[in-house]
Amino acid sequence: MALLFCLKRGSDQLAAKKNPLADKANELYKSGMKLVDIADQLGKPEGTIRRWKSTYGWDGERSEKKSERSVTKRTEKKTQINDGTKETLQNDDLTPEQQMFCIYYSRTFNAAQSYQKAYGCQYSTAVAHGYEMLRNVVVRAEIERLKEIKRQQIIAGADDIVEIQMRIAFADIGNYLSFGREKVDVMSAFGPVKDPETGENLKKEVNSIKLNESCNVDTQIIQEVKQGKDGVSLKLADKQKAYDWLSKYFLMHPDDKYKAEFDKKRAEVKDDSAAQILANMQTIADILKKPEQNRNIADFERNGDHEQTGTAE
Repeated sequence: MALLFCLKRGSDQLAAKKNPLADKANELYKSGMKLVDIADQLGKPEGTIRRWKSTYGWDGERSEKKSERSVTKRTEKKTQINDGTKETLQNDDLTPEQQMFCIYYSRTFNAAQSYQKAYGCQYSTAVAHGYEMLRNVVVRAEIERLKEIKRQQIIAGADDIVEIQMRIAFADIGNYLSFGREKVDVMSAFGPVKDPETGENLKKEVNSIKLNESCNVDTQIIQEVKQGKDGVSLKLADKQKAYDWLSKYFLMHPDDKYKAEFDKKRAEVKDDSAAQILANMQTIADILKKPEQNRNIADFERNGDHEQTGTAE
């Protein structure tokens, strides 16, 4: 029992003792690099790297085979987003400890904590030397490079959000479907009904809605498509919510590159709305001039009565 306690205590002390080179190897491992490649880059035997991997618990209790698969997945993800740390670890103007300090600081902006993790020292020592490290010209330049990469990624992410909100706010339902009226056969329980005089199928006019092919439309802003007993229905993302979001965003970011486009499209929408209101008012005025019982406004507009009567007054 005492022997086991001593072994455990010894292993805990070993794990607690910081090794900057092992930390660097760990970062390389997390970035997706294989153990043999880490060994070549650091000039250490592969067995040493494997021992660090086990001692410092890089993978916890996962098996080697499982960890290799996980590394592959992490590599695929990290190739899409470059956070600049790979270049930091290859910067020969920095010591291994300074490299780790730059990486930690760019993530936490805490000089004392970053120094403690990079050098494996007491917190009191880290407090004393952390801000001194920031005065190092080479270290500061590397940190600024990492911060700029992060800033550009944030800007790119914001641009993606603004762009999709623009598409939602000014989406045209006409791009997704066509609707109108069409003639179809009159059907009975035994099939199409024939005209007794001509022998041809009788026709009736019905409302028609036809969806456009999904490959030809922006499916990202479609919220719902369903087929029900009453036919097919399509619902786009909420235009008003997107419009409100953009209005608030451009109020806080008046110099955004999308603002000019937003103002232009907003003006076009307002112009169209005003024209539609005037057209509706003209239709109502014409109906009042020619009142008819059970009159259908759609039929009235289709017959063009308001065009004939709206010019004289």
